[in-house]
Amino acid sequence: MTGLARRIAWNLRHRWRRVFALCVVGAGVAAPLLTNLWWTLPLVWFFGLVILLPVLHTLTKPVPDDDSADTENATGDPALDALRERYARGDIDERTFERKLDRLLETEDAETVDDPDGDVADRVREGIRREVERIRE
Repeated sequence: MTGLARRIAWNLRHRWRRVFALCVVGAGVAAPLLTNLWWTLPLVWFFGLVILLPVLHTLTKPVPDDDSADTENATGDPALDALRERYARGDIDERTFERKLDRLLETEDAETVDDPDGDVADRVREGIRREVERIRE
């Protein structure tokens, strides 16, 4: 597939609503010219944009997966999650993991570090250490 064909296919797959809306507008403009009835323009636009587009959008909307295992282990920090995944796959050793984990925790936002309930860094370190022990078993 060439670059242009790939871009067109991607746009049709991900931006189909825009393409559909443009087709409806074009059909609405062409309808009075083909039928010689002026009221076909608002009729085509109404049914296409107000009725068909929302129905098609609702039917094609992806349903989120109900995967509680991913949300259970996710920390909410993409960098930390990526680091944990790399360690679990064996891409990095424990020493590198600990070093990168310390660097991540040092660069944490000031508002999360000033947590009145306790030190966030210690809680995250403890959770990661438990995760490392679980992976080793």
